[in-house]
Amino acid sequence: MKQRRLEEEVWRFGTVDEFLDPSPEESAYIDIKLNLSSYLEKVRSKQKLTQIDFSKTTHLNQSCLARIETGDPTLSLDLIIQVLLALGVTRNELARIISP
Repeated sequence: MKQRRLEEEVWRFGTVDEFLDPSPEESAYIDIKLNLSSYLEKVRSKQKLTQIDFSKTTHLNQSCLARIETGDPTLSLDLIIQVLLALGVTRNELARIISP
């Protein structure tokens, strides 16, 4: 109902591809970052760590971890991978996430 109301007010809903029209390479890069970010949240939650608890281990602040988990595009792929490794994610797990 809310989406319908917004569409009546000229809002558009769609996918990232429809809005940004990225190249296949850009689209793949975005997918990889989002998959890694999502996996980070799953692993952290599975280990029963809060963002605050985990921030003490990584020496990143809680807001940075929250931005990683929500897929903030300003954060580097390097940082996401470093944080995943700090959670104990293996290279084989990273490879599976990157190439589903």
